[in-house]
Amino acid sequence: MSLNVPGLRDQHGRRLPTLLALTATLALTACGGSDNDTPAPTPEPVAQNATAQLALLETTDLHYYARSFNYYSDKEDKAVGLERTATLIRKARSEFANTLLVDNGDTIQGTVLGTYEAQVAPLPATQQLSMYKAMATLKYDAGVLGNHEFNFGLPYLSQILGGGLDVAGVDPKIGSKDKGPGFPIVTANVTSLKSNKPLVDPYVILERNVSATQADGKAVTLPIRIGVIGITTPGILNWDKDKLEGKVSTQDGRDTAAKYVPEVRAKGADLVFVLLHGGMSASGYFANMENPGYYITKDVPGIDGIVMGHEHNTFPDRGASPAYKFAGADNAKGTVNGVPAVMASSWGKGLGIINYALKWDGAGKKWSVDSARTDVQVRTIDSKDAAGKTVYVDSDPAVIAAVDEVHNKTRAYVASPIGSSDFRLSSMFADVGNVGALQIVNQAQQEYVANDVKTSLPQYASLPVLSVTAPFKAGYSSADDFTNVAAGTMTVSAAADLYLYDNNTIHAVKVTGAQIKQWLENAANRFNQIDPKKVEDQWLINDSKTGVQPGASFPGYNFDVFTTADISYEIDVTQPKYNVNDPAKGGERIRNLRYKGQPMDNAQQFIVATNNYRANSSAPFILGTGKAFDIVWAAPDANREVVLNYVKAKKTITRAANGATSSWRFTKVATAGKVLFKSAPNELAVAQAAGLANISLDRADDTGVNGGTGSYGIYRIALDQ
Repeated sequence: MSLNVPGLRDQHGRRLPTLLALTATLALTACGGSDNDTPAPTPEPVAQNATAQLALLETTDLHYYARSFNYYSDKEDKAVGLERTATLIRKARSEFANTLLVDNGDTIQGTVLGTYEAQVAPLPATQQLSMYKAMATLKYDAGVLGNHEFNFGLPYLSQILGGGLDVAGVDPKIGSKDKGPGFPIVTANVTSLKSNKPLVDPYVILERNVSATQADGKAVTLPIRIGVIGITTPGILNWDKDKLEGKVSTQDGRDTAAKYVPEVRAKGADLVFVLLHGGMSASGYFANMENPGYYITKDVPGIDGIVMGHEHNTFPDRGASPAYKFAGADNAKGTVNGVPAVMASSWGKGLGIINYALKWDGAGKKWSVDSARTDVQVRTIDSKDAAGKTVYVDSDPAVIAAVDEVHNKTRAYVASPIGSSDFRLSSMFADVGNVGALQIVNQAQQEYVANDVKTSLPQYASLPVLSVTAPFKAGYSSADDFTNVAAGTMTVSAAADLYLYDNNTIHAVKVTGAQIKQWLENAANRFNQIDPKKVEDQWLINDSKTGVQPGASFPGYNFDVFTTADISYEIDVTQPKYNVNDPAKGGERIRNLRYKGQPMDNAQQFIVATNNYRANSSAPFILGTGKAFDIVWAAPDANREVVLNYVKAKKTITRAANGATSSWRFTKVATAGKVLFKSAPNELAVAQAAGLANISLDRADDTGVNGGTGSYGIYRIALDQ
């Protein structure tokens, strides 16, 4: 089918560069993207009424999962990857006469592929990001910046977008438009403090042609103008404060939508879509909220559809337990407050589709949406065959070929040795006391910060330096989602497994003994309250995948612990959860907190090594609403690199020196019934090797137990031992 290339325009009506216009236009079937790239003349609008169909296709939170591959284990992982989402995209284009393909952000960071190009072997400005090469095979039409687009800093972001960011600390000449994404990236609520203008274009109006059928049954081609507004989560200023402070500001998502939707309409857009890198909460609006999707659809008129992400959930979800169940979120219809809405999971696991029925007013020369005939769905790359076995769609050869070079280089990099270990470093039982995968992280962070204090921060030289870390892989995504580094040779992939988040950087905060107790009280909310007299089974872990009681789930990556002989404390899970903003309404679970054998002095000061996310954004949860940590050092080095270099320097890692010192234990209490938790199946030996004699196997798998599907093993903990 022949295509027209009318050109794209920015928010001021200026024509965008020809290459971007051409690339985006060719992304449509009839409305655009077939594989036939021959331009066609612009059609003349017909006077008759007509109907058409337009399918908006969405990927979100790809996190550089271009390939269906796990670089830590060096093996295929069919459950993720754009290489399989691409098959869904091509199938959708064969089904729908007109399609528009958008990406909802968090695209360039997540797997070791992204780290390799950003930090290990920095991508030269003369080359296109490999992820964008993969996306170019699918001819995307538009995208938005996610919060993780800022993880590697503004200079890198400017470069991979093709240069031109007018913001402090960035040379806008580095980068080339022909080496950028190949499609417009729009974000309306991030402003450069240098220019006082949006960091990138806030929206784009795409001029397209659609295949339609006029009233007399004749097939015709008609023009359409589609406005796409981008909004990201304002949390970037907290999460990447060290990279963004003083350089950009963020604005409220709902208010930004209210500002730009009328402007895009006034410029002649027939349809207006919001690409929101955020999810939705209906628990009450507040300025700069992280997930404002519900309130954008509720309070901003004139939106034809909202594309969401960031939360890694699915909407609509027609299963028995959808993530979004509040009033206004209609999973059956796929609407939020009546607006078609979609969120397509993460990591390439799904493709969101909003299939619109359109009506052409021949007299008024304009389009409208037939909402009664609009369909919303999320298609997944996996399904069940007749025997109930999980099967996956085939891979797309073009995506594989696009990233083949960096894929092979990354595999070689992660396989390179950095040291050896005499024990298996695992987080499978980190919730119940095994520090095998945590202590080495704390040791690396503590040594790094202690050296910095000695050389650069002499005013704090008298303060003890401690470190906290958490089991970042705690079984949430699957029963394989645990740190698991085998004994023997340790490679770069082992360091990546020990410290999951490549974008975290070392930060040091000054705290008091009282604040350390608050920190640990918050971490102890990982556990449900256990009633010793209850004879029924009770679940220990407050996590929706590994055993949860009613109430908000507390993720494992927030379960901070110390792993030093200098600190000791108990966690009393029979007490209510701690309430940081009103301690009188909660319990106190941290007992016998001591420093070097003596009760901890509430006034004593410490330096604690942690990461930028915890230092910049966790204080309200740890210290109380409106509180902030006293950050004394914001280091440029990534926590993962610090761990990697620590192992390189030590060469040999042993359990005795690097994996056996736990600072905490549960307060002993006898329980009438069993206290259970879920972890990886068939791994009791890991707990036994770590000396956890109070752990036993209760059931080999969790089939039918507490929502289980047989993936996890169920273990019992004896709290009286």
